[in-house]
Amino acid sequence: MENIDYEDNGFFHSGHVACAGCSEPVAVRVILNAIGEDAIGVVSPSCSAMICGGFPMSTVKVPMFHTTLESAAASASGVKRALIARKKPETTVFCFVGDGGTYDIGLQALSSAAERNEDILYICFDNEGYMNTGGQKSSSTPLGAATGSTPSGKTTRKKNVIEMLAAHRIPYVATASPSHLNDLRAKIDKAKRIRGTKVIIVLIPCLPGWGVADDGAVRTARKAVDAGVFPLFEIEDGVSYRINAGRKDASERIEGYLEEQQRYRHLDARQVAELQAEIDFQWDRLRQRAAAPERGGLTGARAGEPPSCAGPSAGSVPAGAAAVPGAARGCGPRPG
Repeated sequence: MENIDYEDNGFFHSGHVACAGCSEPVAVRVILNAIGEDAIGVVSPSCSAMICGGFPMSTVKVPMFHTTLESAAASASGVKRALIARKKPETTVFCFVGDGGTYDIGLQALSSAAERNEDILYICFDNEGYMNTGGQKSSSTPLGAATGSTPSGKTTRKKNVIEMLAAHRIPYVATASPSHLNDLRAKIDKAKRIRGTKVIIVLIPCLPGWGVADDGAVRTARKAVDAGVFPLFEIEDGVSYRINAGRKDASERIEGYLEEQQRYRHLDARQVAELQAEIDFQWDRLRQRAAAPERGGLTGARAGEPPSCAGPSAGSVPAGAAAVPGAARGCGPRPG
């Protein structure tokens, strides 16, 4: 069993109102301790907002700005530009957002921030539905899963927001899980060293929404990784793929993962086989991309931009320099 390399620095306190057994507070604790004290958070209405709480009863040590459901990325962009204007470019600005505020109503703000390559760390806690308002489906809900609004099972696939973000050619996109905390910590540490837009999607099994046992959140998350349902990987500059954990061999099936959850109990053998075929396809596709040599092109460049206006990528902007694409070179938007 892997030991967890973790030291608590007191950035997340007891007294939060997450469901008993929820794995999101575990992930939040690791993330906040990795981000550190020189940070400002933006949180949209979600389970994260309830867990963090509001001033003066917040469970989070750093300042948290509660914004609207659709505007986390836009709000974070404004906070970061204000810090740059005040000569504090090194302060980390991060977002805590659910999948509804990322895959659905907040996608426009996230896409716009990614297109501008805003220097923010955007973390989505993906519980694959609107679990804070009764468990309705979102576009993150997987094919076949029963929700409050799809009681017979969702008839469409989960939106592949990871690939959508990679298409923006932002410096860093990654997936993470509370079952692999060392991996989560390493990705936060890595993201902090990168200038530009960084997005990390963290899978959070919802106990009541998925029908998981109170002690089964982390176990279910691990089975999602091992079965290839939610592999852990990174994409740098939209083209360089690296798999961190996933399906161990071709014989690994999804039945063990599905059996942890009541939201799949209505599926018959044919439907399970269809889900397995989809997982096989996506896993093989990911492996092919990870095995392929890095494709050429301008690092961080945007479609139609001349090379001089390419956005910054990992390590390409010196400390204290403007984090807005092109601002230091006289093109693109300027902070303030």
